[in-house]
Amino acid sequence: MMNIRRRTFCVATVAAVASTQALAPRPTRAQQRFESIFMFIPAGPGGGWDSTGRAIEQAARAAGLVGSFQFENVGGAGGMVGLPRFVNQRRGQANALIVGGSVMVGAGITNTSPITIRDVVPIARLTEEAGVVVVPPNSPHRDWASLAAALSTNPGSVPVGGGSAGGTDHIALGLILKALGRNPREASYVAFAGGGPAQAAILGGQVAAGISGYSEFAEQIKAGRMRALATTGAERIPGTDIPTLKELGVNVTATNWRGVFAAPGITPAQRQALIDLITAVHATPQWKEILAQRAWTDAFLAGDAFAAFLHEDIAKTETVLKDLGLA
Repeated sequence: MMNIRRRTFCVATVAAVASTQALAPRPTRAQQRFESIFMFIPAGPGGGWDSTGRAIEQAARAAGLVGSFQFENVGGAGGMVGLPRFVNQRRGQANALIVGGSVMVGAGITNTSPITIRDVVPIARLTEEAGVVVVPPNSPHRDWASLAAALSTNPGSVPVGGGSAGGTDHIALGLILKALGRNPREASYVAFAGGGPAQAAILGGQVAAGISGYSEFAEQIKAGRMRALATTGAERIPGTDIPTLKELGVNVTATNWRGVFAAPGITPAQRQALIDLITAVHATPQWKEILAQRAWTDAFLAGDAFAAFLHEDIAKTETVLKDLGLA
């Protein structure tokens, strides 16, 4: 009889412990939000948009938020080649995202494209990045003063490479020329479809100088294969000693924001699910580490707030491009 009671007590104790453990709070792990995400990059590999898409994948998969990613790169004309493809082929697809940003805004205006950034659904702005003006290591321009003198004397004789026509890099050069007392239309701007081709042209001496987001040229600068003369931000890029244009007496600031958009035709609930996903990605320690590694400024803005910002940015960009004679 005693043995039976002892066994009953032991069973009851185990059951009580199990019940207590079930009710006790447990450490939570990020739940998978999407089985898969289709990420469209309207530029070639190696540039800022491609890096942004790959960074989202890295953080999302590390945190268990997304099972797998499928990428497609279609470059050209500041996103205006790839954007119509995304809009037409991914309409209504709830797990599709396209990376874009200020370059796409300018390119749509400059190219008078029938399909523009207005035709996709704003999900979130993620980063903002200052540009950097660079020259090849064997360039005769050892500092900003030398390059500025050449641009002031004869802008057409100084080919400058960068992203697509009408994008942030092009606008930055136009603003620089205007600040130096020249007509922005005199610029000899050479547009490239992505960071990779622009790097090759600068390193190969096909252009006299280049302008792009700092992260696109950072490794080349650190390795001594490019000489950085100035940055286009309001302040110096953390971890660098490159002066800003304003420090050098040129009253110009130009930054490049990047974000993600959904395909047209999705429902409000599907849009919100994508906003929640990118918000969760932004909150991960992996994303914060990526921002620090790449010297990207956190400029997170999601949903309706991002849509309102985009509306204002399009209007401002139209004004600047018309003022510079680029639209």
